[in-house]
Amino acid sequence: MDDKEFDVFVIGSGIAGQTVAKACVKAGMKVAIADNREFGGTCANRGCDPKKILLGAMEAYELSENLKGKGISKPAKINWKQLQKYKRNFTINVPVSTERILKEKGIVLFHQSPKFIDKNSLLVEGKKITAKKIVIATGQIPRTLTMPGAKHFKNSDDFLNLKKLPSKVVFVGAGYIGMEFAHMAARSGAEVTIIDTGKRPLHAFDQDLVKELRKYSESLGIKFIFEATPISLKKKRKLRTLTYKIKGVEKTIEANVFYNTAGRVPALAALDLEKGNVDFSDKGVETNSFLQSKSNPNVYACGDVSDKNLPLTPLSGRQGYVVAENILNGNKKELEVPVIPSVVFTLPNLATVGYSEDEARARYKNVHVKFDIATDWFNAKRINTPLYAYKVILNARTNEIVGAHLLGPDAGETINIFTMAINNGMTDSDIKSTIFSYPSWVNDIKSMV
Repeated sequence: MDDKEFDVFVIGSGIAGQTVAKACVKAGMKVAIADNREFGGTCANRGCDPKKILLGAMEAYELSENLKGKGISKPAKINWKQLQKYKRNFTINVPVSTERILKEKGIVLFHQSPKFIDKNSLLVEGKKITAKKIVIATGQIPRTLTMPGAKHFKNSDDFLNLKKLPSKVVFVGAGYIGMEFAHMAARSGAEVTIIDTGKRPLHAFDQDLVKELRKYSESLGIKFIFEATPISLKKKRKLRTLTYKIKGVEKTIEANVFYNTAGRVPALAALDLEKGNVDFSDKGVETNSFLQSKSNPNVYACGDVSDKNLPLTPLSGRQGYVVAENILNGNKKELEVPVIPSVVFTLPNLATVGYSEDEARARYKNVHVKFDIATDWFNAKRINTPLYAYKVILNARTNEIVGAHLLGPDAGETINIFTMAINNGMTDSDIKSTIFSYPSWVNDIKSMV
């Protein structure tokens, strides 16, 4: 087998692709991996990890602001330039270290996005490559906005690498990316507006908790414009002007920077999947329960690019493991997806797991819905947080917890206890009888059920 023939060729170097490549090369297979961007994938280089590092400073700011005059005499101030420098300490070495680890394992690296030639062949770096199995793990990219002047939009990569925060920022899209970045920009001193075609932000999350988060976001100075259809974006010398339409009436808004936060889509356009007989849809590569392409049995897909992926969830590693098992041992391992939490890292966090209230009412004959604003509870009062709320849903017949929705400090951590509870069929009595550390955010869940 020469350098143009492989047992497994992986497209994408994020956690899903790396998991497959490492498992297959360990089993003695000849493996290659390709990426048209920095090795290491979106999460480590330009996604969840760097975002969470920026969030750390915002958490310090938020806490000091809430405790001003209550033991804190002078609230913290965000230094965006220093914060970006600190973030780069975490991200700058990711591509180099990822490549080094892969090379040391004997994996051949390519630095280009391949294109399919046929069912088992790819064109990459000017070479025709053949592989017995091809794994697509290319992740997702920002959704393209189609309007005059769309090229003037910046995206999430640009925000996370922003050297200087502009005074006036607009985010087009009120999903989790737009909301998270808006909270960061507003706390760092920018004038922030969010525009969306829908009626409210964060459609996938509980509407009662989103209502509370929206009100608090507005108290931070974030402005919302809903049911607005963007029409065009024009670039001026210093400012940009977006024209949008609401109920047939055209309006405009000016800002230094406009960000496209209208969601993400599977990164498939550059692969020429049709030539490889790989069927796909807007959800991603169409796969069976083994994560194998339904139309080309030589191809597998895993991570955010698979149609079996769930948004806002850490499912990529598990999918990579399933693909590796099926390549090595034949299709014996089906993807089993437990209940998985999702978190919007605004401050406070908005977290969800299990059924929504509507889903639970459709699924069960009777449900108990426990919803409350808990800002008067001890944990909220001790740090003077302005927002703390929850909604927990139980099957009335069994008293099992079937859904949990949290809004508050550390909700992104606390939701994991509810995740464990739902996956293990725990009841409200099981939670109440468990002894947690006190006083802690997790101990509060005993009062939520």
